[in-house]
Amino acid sequence: MAGGGVVTAGEIKHYPGRTTFFVIMVCIVAASGGLMFGYDVGISGGVTSMDEFLAKFFPAVLAKKRAEAASESAYCKYDDQKLQAFTSSLYISALVSTFFSSYTTRHYGRKFTMLIAGFAFCFGVIFTAAAQEIIMLIIGRVLLGWGVGFANQAVPLYLSEMAPSKWRGALNILFQLAVTIGILFASLVNYGTEKMARNGWRVSLAIAGLPAIFITLGGLLLPDTPNSLVQRGKHESARQVLRRIRGVDNIEEEFDDILIASNEAASVKHPFRNILKRRNRPQLVISMALQFFQQFTGINAIMFYAPVLFQTLGFGSSASLYSAVIVGAVNVLATCVAIAVVDRFGRRWLLLEACIQMFLAQTAIAIILAAGLKGTEMPEYLGWIAVVLICVYVSSFAWSWGPLGWLIPSEIFPLETRSAGQAITVSTNMVFTFLIAQVFLSMLCAFKWGIFLFFAAWVVVMFLFTYFLIPETKGIPIEEMDLVWTKHWFWKRYVPYPETLAHTSGIPMGDMKFFRLGDGKDISVCSRARLEPGALK
Repeated sequence: MAGGGVVTAGEIKHYPGRTTFFVIMVCIVAASGGLMFGYDVGISGGVTSMDEFLAKFFPAVLAKKRAEAASESAYCKYDDQKLQAFTSSLYISALVSTFFSSYTTRHYGRKFTMLIAGFAFCFGVIFTAAAQEIIMLIIGRVLLGWGVGFANQAVPLYLSEMAPSKWRGALNILFQLAVTIGILFASLVNYGTEKMARNGWRVSLAIAGLPAIFITLGGLLLPDTPNSLVQRGKHESARQVLRRIRGVDNIEEEFDDILIASNEAASVKHPFRNILKRRNRPQLVISMALQFFQQFTGINAIMFYAPVLFQTLGFGSSASLYSAVIVGAVNVLATCVAIAVVDRFGRRWLLLEACIQMFLAQTAIAIILAAGLKGTEMPEYLGWIAVVLICVYVSSFAWSWGPLGWLIPSEIFPLETRSAGQAITVSTNMVFTFLIAQVFLSMLCAFKWGIFLFFAAWVVVMFLFTYFLIPETKGIPIEEMDLVWTKHWFWKRYVPYPETLAHTSGIPMGDMKFFRLGDGKDISVCSRARLEPGALK
């Protein structure tokens, strides 16, 4: 099967190569960076529902939880800014670290950035599991956030650059699959440790050391991407890695295209300034919008606080954790669906279908809560119907906006702005993840069942944005993504038509090679006949 491709005159020309066992294993190990992110997302809600944890760090919340006055509204039991800060502090740290990780990713490579993430995760686990005071707990969360920022910067880029274009979607989604596995694993751990007489929360936080060690080993043992090696002048090493991941010796044509892109990238001295130019507007707007919408589906509100939310629905502590396990399992299975279909059906179809499914599920949940939850009591059968609907909602997110929110930004930026683009993508995600984590419990208290209608309204906006402004990127090599914008009804005004370039350059359309320059021009062209394989050194 083909290992990659070049877009010439609107068609895809495949590079020699095949999808090797080596590249699959490399992508699996790299994607393990998502385990730590997912484990933290899943562990927070379970730990914050444990009475022993609340008694040590948030006694006021425990008192409110136990007070008879809380029976006036099940929605407000956990409304506490300090408790929400425990969850959200990680994402502010990740936001700040993103801009440091952009520099290390560009100048020292994707592999080195993943290694930094691994060490930050390890130290963060030590601080949180051994915490005696809330300040120690927050320091640990900040260190974990530092790791999240570096991992989310490096891993999606690593996967997109290592994977052959035909299977780039599936292999990139391995990162999101690892996130969902981490969430499920955390739910299972919480379900077990909640039954411990003492220090169950410490065990839950300490087990995070396992994925932390895994990504650290990955950062030590994995090869860097050919794109990153070329960008740093290590051409022979890049050729060796490219031969190994493509499984063939004839890699010069693909290598030359990477080298062209690297030369263009080298001419851009200020990638953050360059990314604001008009020609980069489509990628910037879409990547930031995807992160905004991903959080305003409400998914992290549910995944952060699933046990808390299920207790609000009337489940006991153990039953709420059990329900969170069910949701986590659905999350993993639905992500596997995304891996199977994303390179067949494409990105747009999954995004649009999921919007319809999420809207219907959230509206139904709101109706059930409005009709069935009285004070702190709810009929058991309605509670389980709500769990089923939440699973329907989570499944649609897991095969669409979850993985594609990371996949699409990682594949649409040209090399000269790729690190900066990924930094902006991650930082945008962390801003809104922090916002949702910090205010969700307060919003739940204020909006009550209306919180689901709030998120459902945003899903409608997401549908319209996807339908009109997100083009299909399935199967397009990342170094040739410019042609996607030239064909789009709206974005073509920001990127010149290939036909216009062919007319002004005098080069036949079938022989044209499109690439960007950092000298102020939108796109430059040259004849592919002038670029014989191996001609660029």
